[in-house]
Amino acid sequence: QVQLVESGGGSVQAGRSLRLSCAASVSISRANTMGWYRQAPGQQRELVARITSGGTTDYGDSVEGRFTISEDNAKNTVYLQMNSLKPEDTAVYYCHIQTSSWSGFHDYWGQGTQVTVSS
Repeated sequence: QVQLVESGGGSVQAGRSLRLSCAASVSISRANTMGWYRQAPGQQRELVARITSGGTTDYGDSVEGRFTISEDNAKNTVYLQMNSLKPEDTAVYYCHIQTSSWSGFHDYWGQGTQVTVSS
């Protein structure tokens, strides 16, 4: 069972920055993808940013140019640097990792960390 431990959420004013961290209990270098999703009240969970095993990064349209995902394989940790935060970035942010084995693909989620941005 893979465990993901998130940290770094909090409450900030618009325009400020936060950095989220997600530490995995497995080697992230072997993951298919690892990244961040978010879910605001009453809305569906959406992609924020992810990084593939090949190093390719994808970002949600609303965060492109403001957020940056990075990883530290030695620490099995992925980071999300969030700059120029907006009130609409308010959500619970979930860390996600997908691994694969002989039995198929496996998706794991963190417990979520709240990010609140006030105007």
